[in-house]
Formats: sequence, structure tokens, C-alpha cells
Amino acid sequence: MTVSSRALGVLSDALRAHRNQRATRWRKLSAGRQALLMVAYLRKGETYADLACGFGIGTSTVYRYVREALALLAAMAPALEQALEVASRKAFVILDATLLRIDRVGTASGRDRAYYSGEHKAHALNVQGIADPIGRLVWISLPLPGARHDMGAGREHGIIAALTDAEIRAVADTAYQGAGPIVAVPQRRRRLDLDTSRYRRLSRIQKDVNTAYARRRGPGERVNAELKNWRILRKIRSCPSRAAELVAAVQTLMIANA
Repeated sequence: MTVSSRALGVLSDALRAHRNQRATRWRKLSAGRQALLMVAYLRKGETYADLACGFGIGTSTVYRYVREALALLAAMAPALEQALEVASRKAFVILDATLLRIDRVGTASGRDRAYYSGEHKAHALNVQGIADPIGRLVWISLPLPGARHDMGAGREHGIIAALTDAEIRAVADTAYQGAGPIVAVPQRRRRLDLDTSRYRRLSRIQKDVNTAYARRRGPGERVNAELKNWRILRKIRSCPSRAAELVAAVQTLMIANA
């Protein structure tokens, strides 16, 4: 697994501290082996049955170990205020959103409509990410239903207001048009006539500006790619209410892995 020993050590230390606090006398797996089991679950998306076979323990024991480690990792995830302290030391940050597909959504009474993304033609969750100029993760938001627009999700999480109050400059794509002067977005084509579908062409200067923005936003796409390298998030098979814990746990390991 392409996970650093530092990330594995962070989880192992947290598990040892948790066991000492609870005065646990004996476990079938050591803290280090439990951490390895948890990383395999998140990174490779292994099932409980496969993990039980590989580590020589029962399926119910795997479930308890996973739930315990998930809670610890999620509690270690940074809050937005902590992320802003890190972002304030950067020249600028990259704000971007991505969709995480999910299949455990009830369709009764139209409950799945809020999670259906018309753009991707799939049920998904919307997460907002903040990255530094070289593509290292700073913060990931809690997931919202996939039908939510990126701009609306950013405002609901308070990201736009927080960046504005802290005077932290950010670059984003055109989905964040109207976020204010603190968030730089590419130039968009304007309609020549509201009654037609014709658009005014961008000038050479506007195209150069968009090219410069694309280069600055590029490293932020790396964070989205790394997020989906954790196979547990490629297609979430848990209840949407439990997905927040998964995202927070992966965020903790990604930051430790940097």
C-alpha cells in the first residue's frame, strides 16, 4: 500500500493511547496491526470478510476494530479554523470541490433526489477541499448531498466567509463565480443576446488569464485524485450519515501522509 510509515505511526500511537486510557488488558491484534488493518480497509477498500481472513480474526472483531479506529481518526481531523491558520501562511490556496459516488441511498418518497448529480448522472456526495499552492491538502469539508451546487456548498460550510474575513486569497473554477474579490475565478463568455444562445468570444488577454488560472489551479486537482485513491471513497457503500466519518478519517491520514 502506498501509505507512508508516518501515517501508520500516527494511527498506531492514537490506538495505543486509547487502549491505555481504557486500561485494555488484551487484544487479538496489537495497536500496530490494528492500524495496518484500518489502513487496508480505507486504502484498498477490503471487505470485513477478507480482512478477517488476512489477519486471522473474526468478522465481528474486524468490525469493532474498524469502528474504533474510524472514530479516533475522525476526531483528529482539523477544523476549518485550524485549516485557516495553516492557509494564512500560504501565498494563496486552491478551493475546489469533488463528488464521491454513493450507492446506499433510499429511493422511497424521492429521498434520493437530493443526492443525484445531474452533471455526473449518479448519486454522490459533494465535498469541498482546500489545498496549498503545491497541491498538499489543507482541509476537506463534511460531505453534502451531490445535487448541491459547489458555490452553495462553499457558503453553507462558511468557507467563502472565512476566507474573506481572514483575507486569504484563493483561486477556484467558474463554479465559484460571485464569491467575491478574495476568490479569483477564470473569465467566462458572455451572451451577445439574451434571446439567443450565441456567446461573445474571449479576447486574447482573457484567454491568457484563464491559462494562468488553470496553471495555478492544477495542483488542487491532485488533492481530488489522491482523495479517490482511497478506494473506500471511490464508491461509498455506507449510509450517507456515516460518510462524514469516512471522509474525516481519510483526511487525517492524507495530512499525515504528506
